[in-house]
Amino acid sequence: MAYLEITLQVEPANRVAAAGVYEKYKQPFLDTVPGAISKQLLVRDEDVQVLHGFQTVADAKAYLASDLFTRDVVGVLSPLLKAVPEVRVYDTV
Repeated sequence: MAYLEITLQVEPANRVAAAGVYEKYKQPFLDTVPGAISKQLLVRDEDVQVLHGFQTVADAKAYLASDLFTRDVVGVLSPLLKAVPEVRVYDTV
């Protein structure tokens, strides 16, 4: 299993809108992205994180290059972000 962690710097006033983006694209992600297993929204005072579960690291990297991510998710989220998202891919052992 692999995880894709995306950390987003979002102003508190924009967090409801960011959570809406998460909700809008969660099911399409789970239904259409090869290797997708899970998707969770983690909120804390410092930032917002989206944790995606995949079958493999290759699946996670492929998602980052997909239209769903680059065009749809990033396109809608971009105006809400204070900084470039931090993206990390983890492999489990």
